[in-house]
Amino acid sequence: MRLPATLRALHHRNYRLFFGGQMVSLIGTWMQSVAQSWLVYRLTGSSVELGAVGFCSQIPVLLLATVGGTVADRYRKHPIIVATQSISMALAFVLAALTFTGTVRIWHVFVMASLLGTVNAFDIPARQSFVVEMVGKTDLMNAIALNAAIMNVSRVLGPAIAGVTVALIGESWCFLLNGVSFLAVIAGLLCMQLPPRSAGPARTGPHPPLNEGFLFIRSHPAVLATLALLGTLSFCGMPYSVMMPIFADGILHGGPRTLGTLMGASGLGAVAGTLMLASRQRVHGLVRWMAWACAGAGVALVAFSASRIYWLSFVLLIPVGGSMMVAMASTNTLVQSMVPDNLRGRVMAVHTMMFLGMAPFGQLLAGAVASRIGAPLTIAAGGVLCLAAASVFWMRLERIHTEVDRLIAVQHPAEVQLAVEQTVPAEAGLD
Repeated sequence: MRLPATLRALHHRNYRLFFGGQMVSLIGTWMQSVAQSWLVYRLTGSSVELGAVGFCSQIPVLLLATVGGTVADRYRKHPIIVATQSISMALAFVLAALTFTGTVRIWHVFVMASLLGTVNAFDIPARQSFVVEMVGKTDLMNAIALNAAIMNVSRVLGPAIAGVTVALIGESWCFLLNGVSFLAVIAGLLCMQLPPRSAGPARTGPHPPLNEGFLFIRSHPAVLATLALLGTLSFCGMPYSVMMPIFADGILHGGPRTLGTLMGASGLGAVAGTLMLASRQRVHGLVRWMAWACAGAGVALVAFSASRIYWLSFVLLIPVGGSMMVAMASTNTLVQSMVPDNLRGRVMAVHTMMFLGMAPFGQLLAGAVASRIGAPLTIAAGGVLCLAAASVFWMRLERIHTEVDRLIAVQHPAEVQLAVEQTVPAEAGLD
């Protein structure tokens, strides 16, 4: 079959199964995220509690991601992902049952969020490092961009559906539908045809396997710099999402539907950003995209914090979501292109720690600061810090760019060949 270059990773059967299942499942995940935020706000009315639930959902990723990455490198990733997705489905059904029966309490939400975070600490490194097994290195950048695209298409649809659902029939149905949606991704995983696992290179050296990902990152300043920028963006920029119930209700004087559309707006921008990445044929140049995207997110956050008009807030959240997702997807692509296969799971675990593990501290801090100075000033401060981080990264850009190209030349020779050839137009077909 022939596919546009933007969709070339779908040439691979296993990735098509993964893509379809993830699309359905992630819509359910975003529905649960919005419904859970509204449930916490309805039960407590507290910005501190909103930040604390975000902290509980993601702090296990920071603590356990390296263990999850080591497991992903040591064992087959496919059964790990099937197991983690099945457990996530069970947790969604439990939360739905608690809400349907009217017995849900805030501590239930904290426990469920913590358990889901623990599952994600094993699921995310395995899923991220499994992509290369489905598509190979040639189509890796396209597959990562498409993963980000489906996450953000679902980020538009999920919150919009959740906003209407919560307003009409309550949060419990969002949790139930999320549990059902996991059946799609589990079915896709079970239908895959995978070759037998080949033995990886023998490990040498005195360091225990858990440390090897950190040692690789520490010895390569370009990898360290890209992950540090991602961590800063996650800590300073991402907490805006847990403040959305406050903006929807207290500042813009809306309700669940307003919350859903605001979350959907950032997802709309992220879809546009990831489709631009998916159309790229080369990794070369993504370092500059990262710097510009982080700066763009900072500017958009500062502008959003000053808005008191619904339509203007909606418009400003589009570049917020687009800039953040371009930065995050670019970092994912660069790191996976620079890391050797036998360390992929452990290095991607550190990537997960920067992407998700730093966010809970930012959310917890943002909730506490917002209770004192208000949500708008808190988000504005985060945007200013994102701008500062982008400026520091930009001052070291040429040195980082040179090392990135060298590492990609070692791990991904095809990219070097593409860098000297004329780029194939995005509209060209792919056999």
